[in-house]
Amino acid sequence: MRLFAAVLPPEDVIGALEYEVAGLRRAPGADRLRWTHRPGWHFTLAFYGEVDEEVVPELSARLEKAARRTEPFALALRGGGQFGHGKALWTGAEGDLATMRLLAERAQAAARKAGVPMEEHRPYKAHLTVARGRGPVDVRSYVRALADFTSPAWTVEELVLVRSHLPRSGAPGAQPRYEPVARGPLRGAG
Repeated sequence: MRLFAAVLPPEDVIGALEYEVAGLRRAPGADRLRWTHRPGWHFTLAFYGEVDEEVVPELSARLEKAARRTEPFALALRGGGQFGHGKALWTGAEGDLATMRLLAERAQAAARKAGVPMEEHRPYKAHLTVARGRGPVDVRSYVRALADFTSPAWTVEELVLVRSHLPRSGAPGAQPRYEPVARGPLRGAG
């Protein structure tokens, strides 16, 4: 199973982002980007890759414990940026980013304790990918367009273990499918 831990924005936040992205998709040259869609809009806290099914119950239990130890926190989508030279266009976050980083670290630690091999630790950068480049793409105009974007704020109250199903068809525009596998409520108990 291809798995990751994530924070999923609520529908009103997704709706605000959808409105913003619709404008970006109408901009000249937007067809050079592969735009992500609503089901794929999430903040990945820890990417686990392929995980054996027999490890999933232990991983889920450890993630639930990590969530229970973390306080709910305020978050909103804010601004934009890129990784690489147009490799990924994203919107960022504002709010209690320290708690979000802590939750990401706990999600990574939970995986290691469950026996999931994790890549080297990199500082967590809160981002939600809205498009990927088909090769190098100058996305500076999109980053500027996202500069003033702010979604409604919400309180993050759960950590979600998500399974991604990669498209098999190879058809242009095919998107991964995402399926929540487990949810852990944030409680701040410990």
